[in-house]
Amino acid sequence: MIGEYIGGAVVILLVILILAVLASCIKIVPQAQALIVERLGAYIGTWSVGLHFKLPIVDRVARRVNLKEQVIDFKPQPVITKDNVTMQIDTVVFFQITDPKLYAYGVENPLMAIENLTATTLRNIIGDLELDDTLTSRELINTKMRTLLDVATDPWGIKVNRVELKNIIPPAAIQDSMEKQMKAERERREKILQAEGEKKSTVLVAEGHKESAILEAEAEKQAAILRAEAKKEAMIREAEGEAQAIIKVQQANAEGIRLIREAGADDAVIQLKSLEAFAKAADGQATKIIIPSDIQGLAGAVRSVVEVAKE
Repeated sequence: MIGEYIGGAVVILLVILILAVLASCIKIVPQAQALIVERLGAYIGTWSVGLHFKLPIVDRVARRVNLKEQVIDFKPQPVITKDNVTMQIDTVVFFQITDPKLYAYGVENPLMAIENLTATTLRNIIGDLELDDTLTSRELINTKMRTLLDVATDPWGIKVNRVELKNIIPPAAIQDSMEKQMKAERERREKILQAEGEKKSTVLVAEGHKESAILEAEAEKQAAILRAEAKKEAMIREAEGEAQAIIKVQQANAEGIRLIREAGADDAVIQLKSLEAFAKAADGQATKIIIPSDIQGLAGAVRSVVEVAKE
């Protein structure tokens, strides 16, 4: 009875052990990963995405490799420029594993190898540049480092996609000097902008005064023209009025003489009325009246006027 119980337990254990061994032989590789498989210590292949089976005991998964792009942020490294200025620079490296076999067997510690290679490459590049070039040539340094690191890590199955200089930290004295220089440059630009603003303001004010003076002169000119035209018009109208008045007076005097003539007045009366007509015609006017010595001729002239009036 006991023997049967023990035998049943052993069978169950064997079944469980067999199932466990079979389960361990089944491997599912997820996306963006690869498995390095060895048989008795020797590389036999790289498993990509999907379902895979291995032999129990003799086959084993030596390494699981991540095929995604990875980022490493290295600590600041002390570097010396060409003009003997020591500064701290930290870098960020973006890389991706392209060959899992070379990555697994190419170098013992790939991440440490990349860090050391980045530090030495950075020192070599910065050593050929002066401080000012280092501060202004960040993109050039990034490109050189990416190219050199990509070539150096290719035997390890690693591709360097991008390298970025995260921070460039010069010594404190250099930082103070740079801050003072930047402050002086900002003050200089501020003064230039202020001077340009004042210049533009002065020019605008002068142009405003100029335009105002021109407009005032034009207005005064137009006003003077209008005043002259008004005065001219007034003088013309006044002269016309005076001429009309003289004509009316002359006509009235001529009519009076004609009526006297028709009434039968003698030549003496006509001559007297003629003189009065000449006096009234010249009243208030700057006109010289020349009286003929021959009063008889004057009477003849008056008769002529009377005749004209009759007509």
